[in-house]
This record gives sequence, C-alpha cells and structure tokens, in this order.
Amino acid sequence: MTATAPSMTALAAGWCALSVLHDRIEGRVERALQAGHDLSVREFSLLEVLSRQHNGEGGHLQMHQVANAVVLSQSATTRLVSRLEERGLLSRYLCPTDRRGIYTDVTEAGLALLEQARPTHGTALREALDQARQDAALRPLVEAVEALGTEIQPS
Repeated sequence: MTATAPSMTALAAGWCALSVLHDRIEGRVERALQAGHDLSVREFSLLEVLSRQHNGEGGHLQMHQVANAVVLSQSATTRLVSRLEERGLLSRYLCPTDRRGIYTDVTEAGLALLEQARPTHGTALREALDQARQDAALRPLVEAVEALGTEIQPS
C-alpha cells in the first residue's frame, strides 16, 4: 500500500476529523472551565477521576493509573497533582498498608469546586458537540460520541 492509496487517504482524513473534533471540544470546554472556575480541562479531569475513588479494596488509584485515566505522562500527572494540592483541592498521604504508596484524595474544597464545575463542563461539551454536528464531516463522530455516552455509564 502506498502513501497515496485511497484507503490510506480516507483513514488519514478520518483521523484528521477526529483530531479537529477533539480540539474544538477541548478548546470550548477549556475556556468555559477557566472562565467560570479557574480550572483547566486536565485539572477538571483529574478531580473527576480522583473523586470516584473509595476506601474499599482497590479503591485508590496508583499514580500510573491516574495518569492513564487523564491521558498524561506520570510525571505530568504528578506535577498536576502538586498544583492542585497547593490550591487545597487535593491531599496526599501514605498508604496505611504499604508505606511506599501515596494516596491522593480530593479535599472538601476540591469536591465543592468539582460540583460547581460539572454543569459548566456539561454545557460546554453539549454546545461544542451541537456546533460540530453542523459540519458534515464531523457529524458521524459527534453521533459516535453521543452513542458511547449512552452505552458507557459511570458506576
């Protein structure tokens, strides 16, 4: 297969469309979260992921699991955790059963901010998807995102 094969061109065009949709959504959500709550998309995502932890068996995520969940490197995730800890939105403490492990929890202030930011996030996401739906090339991707949203419900 050559670089100009029709299937490769279609595949590249699809990947480009997905990138465009992601950038549009992330940009709109970023602006809304920054303006309304002084949060970045990554900070919101980190708070969201960590807010779902629990104290039961396997309830706390290790840093590499958190990094995978927010799609950042482990070092970038650690820096992000440090920034949010400095703002009083997260706290860290040693794992009671394994002194090498460090747990990260969302503080009451972090939970309150997350609760305030969720409607902003949802509204910005909905607006970005509605706007992207107007672009014929992006419409199938918007429909796929919406279909995934109905199939995958957080527990």
